[in-house]
Amino acid sequence: MGKVGSWFFKPKQMEENMAVKVFNIILVIAIVLGVFYFAFHRLDYPYNWAGIIEKYRYKFMLGFSMTVVISIFSLIVSFLIGTLLVFAQRGSFLPTYYFAKGFTEIIRGTPLIVQIYLFYYVIGTAFGIENRYVMGVLIMGIFSGAYVSEIIRAGIESIDRVQIETARALAFTKFQTYRYIILPQVIKRVMPPLAGQFASLIKDSSLLSIIAVNEFTKNVQEVDSLTFSPIENYCILAVGYLILTYPISHFSKWLERRYTYGN
Repeated sequence: MGKVGSWFFKPKQMEENMAVKVFNIILVIAIVLGVFYFAFHRLDYPYNWAGIIEKYRYKFMLGFSMTVVISIFSLIVSFLIGTLLVFAQRGSFLPTYYFAKGFTEIIRGTPLIVQIYLFYYVIGTAFGIENRYVMGVLIMGIFSGAYVSEIIRAGIESIDRVQIETARALAFTKFQTYRYIILPQVIKRVMPPLAGQFASLIKDSSLLSIIAVNEFTKNVQEVDSLTFSPIENYCILAVGYLILTYPISHFSKWLERRYTYGN
């Protein structure tokens, strides 16, 4: 295709050089921005960006900060719950095995909004947990933990049994087998789906607004009810969640490279 074509099509066996990469990124950004610019300017709508940001920026920042805090603790809780469920499913004690299997299927098979109502108004009330922020973290951790457990379990079971048998033949303990053989490979394999799940958890935390948790989405909805400017408010909401989820994707790619080994 010649020199011009090489700027748009990457040969299968060649690394993309920096100039071509930057050119194509700028081209894509320009096209996307052009489409949005055209669409927004076709609307007969009185935009009020400066007034909304100036007057309500503190409320936006407060909601954004609360979403960050809830997301961080929910990520930790979901990973702990997911890991425990994996151990339960891979263990030989039948009651914990069936509990983990049933728990995972129920959580994955029911809508998050139903779980929020059930855990907060029924289970939370029964156990006397009135703090909606604590319950919000627990609900999101339980919901995401069921998905995390399946991701980790699938990653472990994807390891060839021959490698495990070889480790046993070399007198590796179970801990050494997991530490030196299974986990380095599992981490690389589960990073992309885990990153996607954690990004979904951050976005799903917006549903906590239904139990009056003052996170980002609820604060934006309150501002929208005062300003009647849905386009500005929900564009700010979208950018805020993009700021939260984008670093997770890059961090997962860094971990993939970190745990890449030769065959």
